[in-house]
Amino acid sequence: MSRDGRNFTSDNVTGVAPAIIEAILAANRGRVPSYGGDPITQRLTALAAAVFETEVTIFPVATGTAANALALATLVPPYGSVIAYDMAHIVTDECGAPEFFSGGAKLLGLPAAHGTIRPEQLGPLFATAAAAGVHAVQPGAISLTQATECGTLYSLTAIAEIAGVAKRHGLRMHMDGARLANAIARLGCSPAEATWKAGIEVLSLGATKNGALAAEAVVFFDRDLARGFAERRKRAGHLFSKQRFVSAQLEAYFTDGLWLANAAHANGLADRLAAGLAALPGVSLTHAVEANEIFAVLPDRMIDGLVADGFGFYRWPAEGGQGIRLVTAFDSDDEDVDAFLATAGRHAEAASPGQGRARKAG
Repeated sequence: MSRDGRNFTSDNVTGVAPAIIEAILAANRGRVPSYGGDPITQRLTALAAAVFETEVTIFPVATGTAANALALATLVPPYGSVIAYDMAHIVTDECGAPEFFSGGAKLLGLPAAHGTIRPEQLGPLFATAAAAGVHAVQPGAISLTQATECGTLYSLTAIAEIAGVAKRHGLRMHMDGARLANAIARLGCSPAEATWKAGIEVLSLGATKNGALAAEAVVFFDRDLARGFAERRKRAGHLFSKQRFVSAQLEAYFTDGLWLANAAHANGLADRLAAGLAALPGVSLTHAVEANEIFAVLPDRMIDGLVADGFGFYRWPAEGGQGIRLVTAFDSDDEDVDAFLATAGRHAEAASPGQGRARKAG
Protein backbone atom coordinates (compact mmCIF):
# COMPACT_ATOMS: atom_id res chain seq x y z
CA MET A 1 0.00 0.00 0.00
CA SER A 2 1.53 3.31 -1.06
CA ARG A 3 1.51 6.36 1.20
CA ASP A 4 -0.84 9.25 0.44
CA GLY A 5 0.61 11.25 -2.47
CA ARG A 6 2.77 8.36 -3.58
CA ASN A 7 -0.30 6.57 -4.93
CA PHE A 8 -0.54 7.24 -8.67
CA THR A 9 -2.80 4.26 -9.45
CA SER A 10 -5.87 6.35 -10.32
CA ASP A 11 -7.63 9.66 -9.82
CA ASN A 12 -10.26 7.61 -7.95
CA VAL A 13 -7.96 7.17 -4.95
CA THR A 14 -8.12 10.83 -3.96
CA GLY A 15 -10.18 12.59 -1.35
CA VAL A 16 -12.76 15.27 -2.11
CA ALA A 17 -12.05 18.86 -3.11
CA PRO A 18 -12.61 21.23 -0.18
CA ALA A 19 -15.12 23.36 -2.09
CA ILE A 20 -17.23 20.27 -2.77
CA ILE A 21 -17.09 19.16 0.86
CA GLU A 22 -18.25 22.64 1.84
CA ALA A 23 -21.12 22.42 -0.64
CA ILE A 24 -22.25 19.10 0.83
CA LEU A 25 -22.17 20.58 4.32
CA ALA A 26 -24.16 23.59 3.16
CA ALA A 27 -26.73 21.28 1.56
CA ASN A 28 -27.12 19.51 4.90
CA ARG A 29 -29.05 22.40 6.40
CA GLY A 30 -32.80 22.35 6.65
CA ARG A 31 -35.47 20.30 4.90
CA VAL A 32 -36.21 20.49 1.20
CA PRO A 33 -38.30 18.55 -1.33
CA SER A 34 -36.94 15.13 -2.20
CA TYR A 35 -36.18 13.31 -5.47
CA GLY A 36 -34.73 16.35 -7.22
CA GLY A 37 -37.42 18.82 -6.27
CA ASP A 38 -34.94 20.79 -4.17
CA PRO A 39 -33.60 24.27 -5.02
CA ILE A 40 -30.03 23.01 -5.52
CA THR A 41 -31.04 20.63 -8.29
CA GLN A 42 -33.07 23.41 -9.93
CA ARG A 43 -30.06 25.75 -9.79
CA LEU A 44 -27.86 23.02 -11.26
CA THR A 45 -30.01 22.85 -14.38
CA ALA A 46 -29.64 26.60 -14.95
CA LEU A 47 -25.92 26.50 -14.18
CA ALA A 48 -25.31 23.63 -16.61
CA ALA A 49 -27.12 25.61 -19.32
CA ALA A 50 -24.83 28.57 -18.65
CA VAL A 51 -21.68 26.42 -18.64
CA PHE A 52 -22.57 24.72 -21.93
CA GLU A 53 -24.13 27.83 -23.50
CA THR A 54 -27.36 26.07 -24.41
CA GLU A 55 -30.47 24.69 -22.76
CA VAL A 56 -29.83 21.18 -21.48
CA THR A 57 -31.62 18.44 -19.60
CA ILE A 58 -29.32 17.14 -16.87
CA PHE A 59 -29.74 14.08 -14.66
CA PRO A 60 -27.36 13.65 -11.70
CA VAL A 61 -26.32 10.07 -10.93
CA ALA A 62 -23.69 8.61 -8.61
CA THR A 63 -21.43 6.58 -10.92
CA GLY A 64 -19.94 6.77 -14.37
CA THR A 65 -21.14 3.27 -15.16
CA ALA A 66 -24.73 4.33 -14.48
CA ALA A 67 -24.28 7.46 -16.59
CA ASN A 68 -22.90 5.54 -19.56
CA ALA A 69 -25.22 2.56 -19.36
CA LEU A 70 -28.43 4.55 -18.94
CA ALA A 71 -27.47 7.11 -21.57
CA LEU A 72 -26.72 4.43 -24.15
CA ALA A 73 -29.87 2.49 -23.24
CA THR A 74 -31.84 5.62 -24.04
CA LEU A 75 -30.16 6.02 -27.42
CA VAL A 76 -30.04 2.47 -28.77
CA PRO A 77 -32.73 -0.23 -29.08
CA PRO A 78 -32.10 -3.76 -27.80
CA TYR A 79 -31.45 -4.98 -31.34
CA GLY A 80 -28.97 -2.16 -32.07
CA SER A 81 -25.30 -1.62 -31.45
CA VAL A 82 -22.92 0.96 -30.03
CA ILE A 83 -19.63 1.61 -31.82
CA ALA A 84 -16.65 2.44 -29.60
CA TYR A 85 -12.92 1.92 -29.17
CA ASP A 86 -12.36 -1.75 -28.39
CA MET A 87 -10.70 -0.93 -25.05
CA ALA A 88 -13.23 1.74 -24.11
CA HIS A 89 -14.46 1.76 -20.54
CA ILE A 90 -17.97 0.78 -21.66
CA VAL A 91 -16.51 -2.28 -23.41
CA THR A 92 -14.02 -3.55 -20.84
CA ASP A 93 -14.81 -2.10 -17.42
CA GLU A 94 -18.55 -1.89 -16.85
CA CYS A 95 -19.42 -5.56 -16.36
CA GLY A 96 -21.92 -5.58 -19.22
CA ALA A 97 -23.98 -2.71 -17.79
CA PRO A 98 -24.60 -1.04 -21.17
CA GLU A 99 -25.82 -4.31 -22.64
CA PHE A 100 -27.94 -5.07 -19.55
CA PHE A 101 -29.69 -1.71 -19.26
CA SER A 102 -30.25 -1.46 -23.02
CA GLY A 103 -31.90 -4.88 -23.03
CA GLY A 104 -29.18 -6.50 -25.10
CA ALA A 105 -27.66 -3.91 -27.44
CA LYS A 106 -24.29 -5.07 -28.76
CA LEU A 107 -21.03 -3.16 -28.26
CA LEU A 108 -18.89 -3.12 -31.40
CA GLY A 109 -15.27 -2.34 -30.54
CA LEU A 110 -12.86 -0.86 -33.08
CA PRO A 111 -9.08 -1.09 -32.66
CA ALA A 112 -7.22 2.19 -32.30
CA ALA A 113 -3.48 2.58 -31.75
CA HIS A 114 -3.83 5.43 -29.25
CA GLY A 115 -7.46 5.17 -28.24
CA THR A 116 -9.00 7.40 -30.91
CA ILE A 117 -11.13 5.74 -33.57
CA ARG A 118 -11.16 7.32 -37.04
CA PRO A 119 -14.04 8.16 -39.38
CA GLU A 120 -12.79 5.82 -42.10
CA GLN A 121 -13.17 2.83 -39.77
CA LEU A 122 -16.93 3.27 -39.65
CA GLY A 123 -17.84 2.63 -43.29
CA PRO A 124 -17.17 -1.13 -43.30
CA LEU A 125 -19.36 -1.60 -40.22
CA PHE A 126 -22.25 0.21 -41.86
CA ALA A 127 -21.83 -1.73 -45.08
CA THR A 128 -21.78 -5.08 -43.28
CA ALA A 129 -24.87 -4.23 -41.24
CA ALA A 130 -26.75 -2.97 -44.29
CA ALA A 131 -25.92 -6.09 -46.29
CA ALA A 132 -27.03 -8.41 -43.50
CA GLY A 133 -30.26 -6.53 -42.91
CA VAL A 134 -32.46 -8.03 -40.23
CA HIS A 135 -29.86 -10.70 -39.48
CA ALA A 136 -27.36 -8.24 -37.97
CA VAL A 137 -27.49 -5.69 -35.18
CA GLN A 138 -27.90 -2.25 -36.68
CA PRO A 139 -25.56 0.53 -35.48
CA GLY A 140 -27.47 2.98 -33.31
CA ALA A 141 -24.84 5.18 -31.65
CA ILE A 142 -21.16 6.03 -31.52
CA SER A 143 -19.53 6.51 -28.13
CA LEU A 144 -16.29 8.49 -27.84
CA THR A 145 -14.27 8.73 -24.64
CA GLN A 146 -12.74 12.15 -23.95
CA ALA A 147 -10.02 12.04 -22.68
CA THR A 148 -9.46 8.54 -24.00
CA GLU A 149 -8.48 5.44 -22.08
CA CYS A 150 -4.93 6.01 -23.41
CA GLY A 151 -4.74 9.52 -21.99
CA THR A 152 -4.97 11.01 -25.46
CA LEU A 153 -7.51 13.43 -26.90
CA TYR A 154 -9.87 13.67 -29.82
CA SER A 155 -9.39 17.03 -31.51
CA LEU A 156 -12.54 19.07 -32.01
CA THR A 157 -12.17 18.46 -35.74
CA ALA A 158 -11.95 14.70 -35.24
CA ILE A 159 -15.12 14.69 -33.12
CA ALA A 160 -16.96 16.76 -35.70
CA GLU A 161 -15.87 14.45 -38.54
CA ILE A 162 -17.10 11.35 -36.72
CA ALA A 163 -20.31 13.13 -35.76
CA GLY A 164 -20.83 14.04 -39.41
CA VAL A 165 -20.57 10.39 -40.42
CA ALA A 166 -22.97 9.45 -37.63
CA LYS A 167 -25.52 12.01 -38.74
CA ARG A 168 -25.41 10.84 -42.36
CA HIS A 169 -26.17 7.29 -41.21
CA GLY A 170 -28.77 8.18 -38.61
CA LEU A 171 -26.65 7.34 -35.54
CA ARG A 172 -26.60 9.19 -32.24
CA MET A 173 -23.41 10.63 -30.69
CA HIS A 174 -22.53 9.89 -27.07
CA MET A 175 -19.46 11.03 -25.16
CA ASP A 176 -18.02 9.31 -22.09
CA GLY A 177 -16.62 12.38 -20.36
CA ALA A 178 -15.20 10.82 -17.21
CA ARG A 179 -12.16 13.08 -17.75
CA LEU A 180 -13.80 15.70 -19.94
CA ALA A 181 -12.49 18.54 -17.75
CA ASN A 182 -8.93 17.39 -18.42
CA ALA A 183 -9.61 17.43 -22.14
CA ILE A 184 -11.18 20.90 -22.12
CA ALA A 185 -8.33 22.29 -20.01
CA ARG A 186 -5.78 20.91 -22.46
CA LEU A 187 -7.61 21.89 -25.64
CA GLY A 188 -8.24 25.40 -24.36
CA CYS A 189 -11.76 25.36 -25.75
CA SER A 190 -15.15 26.02 -24.22
CA PRO A 191 -17.34 23.22 -22.84
CA ALA A 192 -19.78 23.98 -25.68
CA GLU A 193 -17.08 23.62 -28.32
CA ALA A 194 -15.95 20.33 -26.77
CA THR A 195 -19.42 18.81 -26.88
CA TRP A 196 -22.59 19.86 -28.68
CA LYS A 197 -20.94 22.29 -31.08
CA ALA A 198 -18.80 19.37 -32.28
CA GLY A 199 -21.84 17.12 -32.68
CA ILE A 200 -22.19 15.39 -29.29
CA GLU A 201 -25.86 14.85 -28.41
CA VAL A 202 -25.57 13.14 -25.01
CA LEU A 203 -22.74 13.47 -22.49
CA SER A 204 -21.82 11.33 -19.51
CA LEU A 205 -20.17 14.03 -17.42
CA GLY A 206 -17.63 12.89 -14.85
CA ALA A 207 -16.85 14.68 -11.60
CA THR A 208 -15.80 11.92 -9.21
CA LYS A 209 -12.30 11.53 -10.68
CA ASN A 210 -11.78 15.29 -10.50
CA GLY A 211 -12.68 16.15 -6.92
CA ALA A 212 -16.23 15.00 -6.23
CA LEU A 213 -17.34 12.42 -3.67
CA ALA A 214 -19.76 10.47 -5.86
CA ALA A 215 -21.27 12.63 -8.58
CA GLU A 216 -21.70 12.21 -12.31
CA ALA A 217 -24.41 13.42 -14.66
CA VAL A 218 -26.06 12.62 -17.97
CA VAL A 219 -26.43 15.80 -20.00
CA PHE A 220 -28.78 15.84 -22.99
CA PHE A 221 -27.97 18.54 -25.52
CA ASP A 222 -30.70 17.18 -27.78
CA ARG A 223 -33.39 17.41 -25.13
CA ASP A 224 -35.87 15.32 -27.12
CA LEU A 225 -33.58 12.34 -26.62
CA ALA A 226 -34.12 12.52 -22.86
CA ARG A 227 -37.60 11.02 -23.20
CA GLY A 228 -37.80 8.01 -20.88
CA PHE A 229 -34.48 8.65 -19.16
CA ALA A 230 -36.07 9.72 -15.88
CA GLU A 231 -37.85 6.39 -15.69
CA ARG A 232 -34.68 4.48 -16.59
CA ARG A 233 -32.77 6.30 -13.87
CA LYS A 234 -35.44 5.45 -11.31
CA ARG A 235 -35.59 1.82 -12.41
CA ALA A 236 -31.81 1.54 -12.12
CA GLY A 237 -31.78 2.87 -8.56
CA HIS A 238 -30.09 6.19 -9.36
CA LEU A 239 -32.90 8.56 -8.46
CA PHE A 240 -31.81 9.54 -4.97
CA SER A 241 -34.39 10.64 -2.46
CA LYS A 242 -31.86 13.15 -1.11
CA GLN A 243 -30.81 14.27 -4.58
CA ARG A 244 -29.58 17.60 -3.25
CA PHE A 245 -26.36 16.02 -1.98
CA VAL A 246 -25.38 14.85 -5.47
CA SER A 247 -26.56 18.07 -7.13
CA ALA A 248 -24.63 20.17 -4.60
CA GLN A 249 -21.40 18.47 -5.65
CA LEU A 250 -22.02 19.23 -9.31
CA GLU A 251 -23.02 22.81 -8.57
CA ALA A 252 -19.76 23.37 -6.70
CA TYR A 253 -17.87 21.54 -9.46
CA PHE A 254 -19.02 24.06 -12.05
CA THR A 255 -18.89 27.16 -9.84
CA ASP A 256 -15.98 29.54 -10.52
CA GLY A 257 -14.48 27.02 -12.95
CA LEU A 258 -13.41 24.59 -10.20
CA TRP A 259 -13.63 21.60 -12.55
CA LEU A 260 -11.28 23.14 -15.09
CA ALA A 261 -8.83 24.44 -12.48
CA ASN A 262 -8.61 20.99 -10.87
CA ALA A 263 -8.08 19.38 -14.27
CA ALA A 264 -5.44 21.89 -15.40
CA HIS A 265 -3.50 21.23 -12.20
CA ALA A 266 -3.57 17.47 -12.78
CA ASN A 267 -2.58 17.91 -16.42
CA GLY A 268 0.37 20.10 -15.51
CA LEU A 269 1.74 17.57 -13.07
CA ALA A 270 1.27 14.81 -15.66
CA ASP A 271 3.39 16.85 -18.06
CA ARG A 272 6.09 17.25 -15.42
CA LEU A 273 6.03 13.57 -14.55
CA ALA A 274 6.13 12.49 -18.20
CA ALA A 275 9.01 14.80 -19.07
CA GLY A 276 11.05 13.56 -16.13
CA LEU A 277 10.43 9.93 -16.95
CA ALA A 278 11.21 10.34 -20.64
CA ALA A 279 14.63 11.74 -19.74
CA LEU A 280 15.62 8.57 -17.86
CA PRO A 281 17.56 5.77 -19.57
CA GLY A 282 15.48 2.76 -20.57
CA VAL A 283 12.16 4.61 -20.29
CA SER A 284 9.78 5.28 -23.18
CA LEU A 285 6.28 6.75 -23.27
CA THR A 286 3.62 4.56 -24.87
CA HIS A 287 1.18 7.34 -25.76
CA ALA A 288 1.31 11.10 -25.98
CA VAL A 289 0.48 12.65 -22.61
CA GLU A 290 -2.49 14.90 -23.36
CA ALA A 291 -4.49 14.71 -20.12
CA ASN A 292 -3.57 13.36 -16.69
CA GLU A 293 -2.54 9.78 -17.51
CA ILE A 294 0.98 8.60 -18.32
CA PHE A 295 1.65 5.23 -19.93
CA ALA A 296 5.30 4.24 -20.02
CA VAL A 297 7.61 1.28 -20.47
CA LEU A 298 10.23 0.96 -17.72
CA PRO A 299 12.95 -1.57 -16.95
CA ASP A 300 11.72 -4.27 -14.57
CA ARG A 301 14.30 -3.31 -11.95
CA MET A 302 13.05 0.26 -11.91
CA ILE A 303 9.45 -0.84 -11.51
CA ASP A 304 10.31 -3.22 -8.67
CA GLY A 305 12.34 -0.53 -6.95
CA LEU A 306 9.53 2.02 -7.13
CA VAL A 307 7.08 -0.48 -5.68
CA ALA A 308 9.49 -1.39 -2.88
CA ASP A 309 9.88 2.30 -2.06
CA GLY A 310 6.14 2.69 -1.59
CA PHE A 311 4.90 4.14 -4.88
CA GLY A 312 1.59 2.93 -6.23
CA PHE A 313 0.67 2.52 -9.91
CA TYR A 314 -0.83 -0.09 -12.19
CA ARG A 315 1.28 -2.43 -14.24
CA TRP A 316 -0.04 -2.13 -17.77
CA PRO A 317 0.46 -4.43 -20.76
CA ALA A 318 2.72 -2.78 -23.34
CA GLU A 319 4.73 -3.71 -26.37
CA GLY A 320 8.48 -3.62 -25.92
CA GLY A 321 8.64 -4.23 -22.19
CA GLN A 322 6.88 -3.85 -18.87
CA GLY A 323 4.35 -1.04 -18.97
CA ILE A 324 2.87 1.01 -16.18
CA ARG A 325 0.10 3.59 -15.86
CA LEU A 326 0.43 6.67 -13.68
CA VAL A 327 -2.43 9.07 -13.00
CA THR A 328 -2.12 12.53 -11.48
CA ALA A 329 -5.08 14.24 -9.82
CA PHE A 330 -6.40 17.52 -8.50
CA ASP A 331 -4.65 16.97 -5.17
CA SER A 332 -1.31 15.70 -6.51
CA ASP A 333 1.59 18.04 -5.80
CA ASP A 334 5.09 18.84 -7.00
CA GLU A 335 6.65 17.06 -4.04
CA ASP A 336 4.94 13.78 -4.93
CA VAL A 337 6.03 14.00 -8.55
CA ASP A 338 9.59 15.01 -7.67
CA ALA A 339 9.86 12.13 -5.19
CA PHE A 340 8.71 9.65 -7.84
CA LEU A 341 11.21 10.99 -10.39
CA ALA A 342 14.08 11.03 -7.92
CA THR A 343 13.37 7.44 -6.93
CA ALA A 344 12.99 6.35 -10.55
CA GLY A 345 16.28 8.07 -11.37
CA ARG A 346 18.05 6.31 -8.53
CA HIS A 347 16.84 2.93 -9.74
CA ALA A 348 17.73 3.81 -13.32
CA GLU A 349 21.30 4.47 -12.17
CA ALA A 350 21.35 1.15 -10.34
CA ALA A 351 20.07 -0.64 -13.45
CA SER A 352 22.79 0.88 -15.68
CA PRO A 353 25.76 1.88 -13.48
CA GLY A 354 28.03 2.30 -16.44
CA GLN A 355 25.82 4.95 -17.98
CA GLY A 356 25.52 6.65 -14.61
CA ARG A 357 29.33 6.88 -14.17
CA ALA A 358 29.70 8.23 -17.70
CA ARG A 359 27.26 11.02 -17.05
CA LYS A 360 28.96 11.98 -13.79
CA ALA A 361 32.40 11.90 -15.39
CA GLY A 362 31.21 14.14 -18.23
